[in-house]
Amino acid sequence: MKHLLLLIICLSSLVVSAPAQTSDTFDIATFQAPAGWAKQDKGSGLIYTTSDKQKSTYAMIVLYRSDKSSANPKTDFEMDWRQFAAGIFGVKASPQIEPQKQTDGWTVVTGGATFESELGTSAIIMNTYSGFGRKFSAAAIFNSQEYVPAIDAFASSIVLNKAAPAPQASSSNGNTDSSIVGTWGKQAGAHMTYGDPVAAGMAGYSKDQYAFNSNGTYTFVSKTFRMSYDKIILIRESGIFEISGDTILISPQKSIVQAWSKLDGGDKWGRLLSTQNRSLEKVTYRFTKHYFSGIDQWNLVLQADRPTERDGPFSNNTTFPNAWYYSPISPNNPVIELPR
Repeated sequence: MKHLLLLIICLSSLVVSAPAQTSDTFDIATFQAPAGWAKQDKGSGLIYTTSDKQKSTYAMIVLYRSDKSSANPKTDFEMDWRQFAAGIFGVKASPQIEPQKQTDGWTVVTGGATFESELGTSAIIMNTYSGFGRKFSAAAIFNSQEYVPAIDAFASSIVLNKAAPAPQASSSNGNTDSSIVGTWGKQAGAHMTYGDPVAAGMAGYSKDQYAFNSNGTYTFVSKTFRMSYDKIILIRESGIFEISGDTILISPQKSIVQAWSKLDGGDKWGRLLSTQNRSLEKVTYRFTKHYFSGIDQWNLVLQADRPTERDGPFSNNTTFPNAWYYSPISPNNPVIELPR
């Protein structure tokens, strides 16, 4: 998109001065809401959307709740890009990143990329603000330049509060639909269901990832790689999820397992060897968000009465019985790269 760079420059000028009239607030941000756009407060994020069905155009502005900064602005941006752009919107392209800027005490890292969606080529621009021990990200997603003026006006109106936000009121364990939106992953030894049991002690791994979307749909991806196995196993599943209290019902609508050759014999996708359908495993889990202070990390903890085909054996961590621990996307827990 020819206006992609222009929008990056515009969005890089956030937090200049207080707007003359503040119409909305979210977390540490105050701003002028875009007129006529629909608003959704997801708890972990605030979303404004607009569209024109006749033209097949749309635009979305998303503000993500602030979090503790890593003290490295580039790392803050990369972590949020992996979690939000790649994890939620499925953007595979690496972002074009602008030089860092200093604005009212905040370091601003801005990046953008184009990607393909059902409505054609779209662009996503994300700003991550780092400072005062916090990080805060705002993103704009659109497929037509007609929305650039409204996005620019919104971006220019934002002011960030340098004080840490007050803790959110929540239920005893913080279980809400919005609390799990995003991508969560775990890594362990290969699932013996799909590998070679004799090779259990040899080099290899499996990575499992859930991506929970704000519209109630989810995707699950699992990759199994073994040095002693002549192929890479990939599981792809999609469906819907429903939350009720402290339980989440996972209802798959499509699930397949694929075997891929190893490119040059290594841990890279070669060619597709086979595809077969998997049973649709409908499971009700107990779930919670648990903070591990030792590693300064929240985990999504899923529990069930027995191991599932989807999640594999229970974790050896006994903090919760019969549990699997999924952590947020991070440099140490990257998104699974899928074959193209």
